[in-house]
Amino acid sequence: MKIKYATMKVLDMDESVKYYTEVLGLDVASKHNPRPGVTITLLKGEGEAMIELIKEDHTPGKPGWFSVGMEVEDIRKKVEELKLRGAKITMEPTQIEVGMLAFLEDPNGAQIALIEHSLTHKERA
Repeated sequence: MKIKYATMKVLDMDESVKYYTEVLGLDVASKHNPRPGVTITLLKGEGEAMIELIKEDHTPGKPGWFSVGMEVEDIRKKVEELKLRGAKITMEPTQIEVGMLAFLEDPNGAQIALIEHSLTHKERA
């Protein structure tokens, strides 16, 4: 698995993007609105891993670290492999805009996102 991104929930997307671009020098890689009330901004610095900022209008709560994202080639195969190793899967592979997404939880309750970026994920269904 390849570490792809660290995700943080934010209260003010504009203020957060300004901080990460102007103060830390990262570049905006992409922006998405996957569903009403949800805004996602991916920021990139050196290397391949990115920071993903998420603002959810309908989910109040504290901002801060949310999850670490791991990119996998075959999410269904990886989830089955992790189950056999005793992983706690909290969300089975689910179709999203850019591929497939699943979540597992470590022993401390931290979320780990598995993502398969693919246009052909439907062929595996």
